[in-house]
Amino acid sequence: MTLSPGAAKMIPDPAYQPEETPVPNLAKLTLEPVHCRPELLDACADLINEQWPRSHTSRLHSLGQSSDAFPLCLMLLSPPPMPEAAPIVVGHARLSRVLDRPQSLLVETVVVARALRGRGFGRRLMEGLEVFAKARGFCRLHLTTHDQLHFYAHLGYQLSEPVQGLVFTSQGLPTTLLSAFPRASYPQPPCKAPNLTAQAAPRAPKGPPLLPPPPLPPLTTPPPPKAGCSLQSLLETRYRDLRGRPIFWMEKDI
Repeated sequence: MTLSPGAAKMIPDPAYQPEETPVPNLAKLTLEPVHCRPELLDACADLINEQWPRSHTSRLHSLGQSSDAFPLCLMLLSPPPMPEAAPIVVGHARLSRVLDRPQSLLVETVVVARALRGRGFGRRLMEGLEVFAKARGFCRLHLTTHDQLHFYAHLGYQLSEPVQGLVFTSQGLPTTLLSAFPRASYPQPPCKAPNLTAQAAPRAPKGPPLLPPPPLPPLTTPPPPKAGCSLQSLLETRYRDLRGRPIFWMEKDI
């Protein structure tokens, strides 16, 4: 910018080029539970509210329910732009247990930062969820979508029947219900907690601690949709959400 002599207004400098925010490197992304990184709660809440507006306090309360015992919220993180800065939250998804299906998880609240959509971050997030779930003994993921059927189909998801996700918020759940989810027999060292000064420590998990999140898989070309999952089969659904909008149930073996 340059100032015009005798004038109190600024004249744009033709040579000035605003700095663009660098796009995170897909190969350097990590996936971490939100309850292991409480200093990123606000940024994660803002990311989700950008897609589904809600009070910030209510969103923080929802994220605060994340625990090793599920439901569990995961953040897709980009390395900090500067050594002293915090990682950048570029994506989020929530995993919940599924009623009567002890080897399945329900994927919900999948979102990627609006400025980064269409650049492969959604695929990296879903690939990371598969690795995370498979490392913990789960073999199938379920999800719902209104308008991203082709995206999920290209990732190998197929149309399916509805399932019931479970939210554990009380120790007073019926024994018959809890017995449907046996404790995992594989080793589960706790996740690495960050050093915090201004934030309270995350609440103690209910149940055995989780394995540290595995590294995201190497970048690959997405596979074509599986046979039997034609685009025509993704045009109609008999299911509706609470607002009466068409909703598609999909699943994938991992």
